[in-house]
Amino acid sequence: MVGHFQEFEDEYLETMYEFHEAEPMGIVRTGDLATRLGVSPASATEMVQRLASRGLLEYLPYKGARLTNEGLVHGQKMKRRHRLAEVLLEHLPYEGNAHETACRLEHAIDDDMEVALSRLVGANALDPSGRPIPPPTEDIESRLKETGRTVSLLEMQDGESGHLVGMLLPVGGKKGLEAAGCALGSHVSKSGDHLLTSSGEVLSLSNDWLQAVFVNLDENTT
Repeated sequence: MVGHFQEFEDEYLETMYEFHEAEPMGIVRTGDLATRLGVSPASATEMVQRLASRGLLEYLPYKGARLTNEGLVHGQKMKRRHRLAEVLLEHLPYEGNAHETACRLEHAIDDDMEVALSRLVGANALDPSGRPIPPPTEDIESRLKETGRTVSLLEMQDGESGHLVGMLLPVGGKKGLEAAGCALGSHVSKSGDHLLTSSGEVLSLSNDWLQAVFVNLDENTT
């Protein structure tokens, strides 16, 4: 039950962050929050007061509530993880309800997984609906800076090089690339429309495959 209750709190803070995106630090009426979440106004008020007692919301009786700095960080993190999950599902591709599945996945994403997904998605990415993915919080940002910029092979520019860090491919496709010298951790470079491996192989891949393989760029090429 503790885990499920934490998820309820996460949903409230994430929804408050959605209101924040539309009107930064604006006051959200409890009724509007309840409608967005599909709960009763009484339930929303109870949760708002609970979160306010923990310093995550500022509760203004008869007016509504707004995020505190701490609540803003938490809501931003949850919304970022939700949209990262949606992008991941789009890459797979996933044929179910991506939004509902992302709602479940976001609660299972920890800091390490968020860093990994951030590397795959890259900076300034949009979710499948065209909405910007919220920026990483300071703790995640510091970890991402340590690893450099990650892009897909499709985004890789002529002359750039780096190490492979991710593949969203069927097992057969992954094994085929590994046999051609493109295993995770191997070094590759882009030359025109071709990919050059450290073993001397010259590969020409479809855009679908280029979009599904990710590389951490060398510093001297970023």
